Amino acid sequence: MSHPHDTVTISWERSMQAFSPQEWNAMAAGSTPFMRWEWLDLLERSGSVRLETGWLPLHCAVRDESGLVGAAPLYAKGHGEGEFVYDRLWADLARQLDIHYYPKLVAASPFTPVRGYSFLSLPSYPRRAALRHSMLSGMLQLAQSNNFSGLHVLFIQDDFGDQLEQWGMTAWEHQGFLWENRGYGSFEDFLSTMRSGARTTIRKERKRLADSGVKVEVVDGTQAPEEWFGLMHHYYEDTNDKFGEWGCKYLTRDFFLGLSSCFRERLAFSAAFEPGREDPVGLALLVHDEGTLYGRYWGAAREIPFLHFELCYYAPMEWAIRRRIASYDPGMGGEHKPRRGFSSLTTRSMHRYIDPVLAKVFTRHIPQLNAIAHEHIQHLEAMCPFKRP
Repeated sequence: MSHPHDTVTISWERSMQAFSPQEWNAMAAGSTPFMRWEWLDLLERSGSVRLETGWLPLHCAVRDESGLVGAAPLYAKGHGEGEFVYDRLWADLARQLDIHYYPKLVAASPFTPVRGYSFLSLPSYPRRAALRHSMLSGMLQLAQSNNFSGLHVLFIQDDFGDQLEQWGMTAWEHQGFLWENRGYGSFEDFLSTMRSGARTTIRKERKRLADSGVKVEVVDGTQAPEEWFGLMHHYYEDTNDKFGEWGCKYLTRDFFLGLSSCFRERLAFSAAFEPGREDPVGLALLVHDEGTLYGRYWGAAREIPFLHFELCYYAPMEWAIRRRIASYDPGMGGEHKPRRGFSSLTTRSMHRYIDPVLAKVFTRHIPQLNAIAHEHIQHLEAMCPFKRP
């Protein structure tokens, strides 16, 4: 299925295998690791993303006479799970209005609430803004022609979000976290920016864990033992089971095992060891690029006081400081994060509903939800224990 749009042709591909890894990654340069071909392809090959899990690939491919010039991950969704943009409110409203909400089109890196999604294009392409606009128009036409309720573009790059807003998409704002490395020479340098009470609390937490005999180290993915990838899947499933309906248990064992062969150089493990045991009692999987560290999945064999904070916050921060990585995105949720040095920021998703009634209700009431998000961000920022000038 394809159609000409100006000087380019847009088609919808059912698999990442339809793209050359080299061509895709050339366009994804500068994006997050979760926009790379290897990550998106592994989601499909491992069975994590497929029709049966409610994620049907319909990736956007844009070609001109020279070949591929643009692309974007795109999925037909039969439910609202695994997106981390919780739109049950709008699905319930659509049902009350007797409007079909599913299927819908979702432009995102699946299961990844990391700011940085964008439509990809060749860096040398001379009309990149026009190309993006053509891709958006093509997606909206796809939605309208195939009875999708709308298009949802999740966790976008800031500048791309500005473009989408100019082109008629509506922004829904959400709260996220980020730790910034302000040129710290050590973890103690970072602690020195905090008020004394917070410094004391963090030092006590780290000491309590160390006194229990548990040691934590961050191991580069290229050095991680093969068996850690399967163990990480076990911990990932166990952690998601504890969240019940709020969990996001889509990634298969084959996905984690596959990371070993195609993504090691962008991974690190935060690993906890008990005395006399070789297997980690806890693991956190981290992903990184040149400028940002991302906390993704974690779990432990049993509850150990303060292990989560060390595995997922303090040890990765220290590692980022040593590697001179500028920022650390720890993932969503938790009022314990601002107390440990994570600032709140605004992330955006962009939406366009096809049904005029649903579109009108959404655009009329979304400012209220955005105002609530801003209030929540201010509340969390007030909890940050940094010294004030």
